[in-house]
Amino acid sequence: MAETTGCITVRDVPAADFIAAYAEILKNNDKFVVPKWADLVKTSVKNELAPYDPDWFFIRTACVARKIYLREGTGVGALKKRLGGAYRRGSQPKIHRDASGGIIRYAMITLDELQITEKCGKGGRKISRTGQQTLDR
Repeated sequence: MAETTGCITVRDVPAADFIAAYAEILKNNDKFVVPKWADLVKTSVKNELAPYDPDWFFIRTACVARKIYLREGTGVGALKKRLGGAYRRGSQPKIHRDASGGIIRYAMITLDELQITEKCGKGGRKISRTGQQTLDR
């Protein structure tokens, strides 16, 4: 049987590999600007400290781009739930806490400026035509 040579999309690549590779591309992009407050902010209520990795904002933006690619119409509220986690309260049971919406919103606005995403008619964001070509490379 002959092998078919097709395009490799974001769905074909493991999540960790794609996020690391795309974060590196964003880091080398001159148009992508990290906000001044990025070294001070926590990513969620459940965390005590800000992230230790200095490149965490690139990684979070790459994660947001991947989630929007996989599901069209994804908004800030859905990403807050998806990127949140368990809030440990000592001897009380764990409960879910959402991630920070400001960070996700800023990442989405930055992706809009880079023309990777665009607003969707039914709300949320979707990957633009040029954005899909960029992400599938």
